[in-house]
Amino acid sequence: MHTDYKSIVDKINKTFDNNDTEAFLSYCADDIVWIMPGDKTYNGKESIRQMMSNMQGEPPQFTIKDLISENDLVVCRGDMKMKDKEGITKDYVFCDVYRFKEQKIAELTSYIIQQKL
Repeated sequence: MHTDYKSIVDKINKTFDNNDTEAFLSYCADDIVWIMPGDKTYNGKESIRQMMSNMQGEPPQFTIKDLISENDLVVCRGDMKMKDKEGITKDYVFCDVYRFKEQKIAELTSYIIQQKL
């Protein structure tokens, strides 16, 4: 049976749009690893819950450019607008690589780069 992981990532992106941490975590394996190269790695749902609860203000605004699926991997890339601590909106590009196991996110690697235009 083939799982449509792209549609799951679509639903996951809506949880980010709605700033709904618990809905996002419902798609995650208990032992999920979320890697943010150049920043931190979060291990398990509880560390992700704490990280997301520390984020203040309105959620980032995403524009998805590509959603590519192959076997148990989905790559989602696009643009993002997010306010910094001073409330100034900044532009970013991102690429998220999801690895699924048993229809849950086992690993998420998020590459986020601020635009310097």
